[in-house]
Amino acid sequence: MQLALWQLAALLAALVVALVVAELLERPRLRAILKTVASVTFVVAGALLLPLSASAGWLVLAGLALSLLGDVALIPKGSKPLFLGGLGAFLAAHLCYAAAFVVLGQAPPHALGAAAVLVAVGVPLARWLARHVKGSMRAPVAGYVVAITAMVALAAGAVGAGARPTLLIGAVLFYLSDLCVARERFVVRSRWNAAVGLPLYYAAQLLLIDGVR
Repeated sequence: MQLALWQLAALLAALVVALVVAELLERPRLRAILKTVASVTFVVAGALLLPLSASAGWLVLAGLALSLLGDVALIPKGSKPLFLGGLGAFLAAHLCYAAAFVVLGQAPPHALGAAAVLVAVGVPLARWLARHVKGSMRAPVAGYVVAITAMVALAAGAVGAGARPTLLIGAVLFYLSDLCVARERFVVRSRWNAAVGLPLYYAAQLLLIDGVR
């Protein structure tokens, strides 16, 4: 990584540590401010470091901006309309990331191999989650699971075609962070969901930027 990305990573790490502390101490106003600033930081990192002369760079920047919108929508806890809005923003973000990975180039054996692994792991996870997702939430959640699974598989395909390995690491961390979000929203509310998921999520965004630089 270039020094500029390390500097932004250090700033974001400090913000995420403060954000996790705010979560653990249940300080909602401070949490809202820190989460917004942290998410703006990765959008700034993308604007400064992504190759915006190429379509893949613009697609990833669009994904980052949509992720920021999703983060802001998910700040209030317990609101179904805002949760659905955030889910939609992140779904669109994953579609942008997936399109960027296709533009970078694909090695089909890598993408298909990753898809097979994701299905093998994801089916038990989907069954576990389905027991807790009720009614009208099932279709949006199922669509989101398909989108993020495709995004990770296409990240593997792009790495197989020559992209930086950090692209796949970032995609996998994003997947894991979303498991923490799902556990918080549908299974059991716990401050530890955020304590684990937030560092994974913010690291994922920076790694995706690095993977496309």
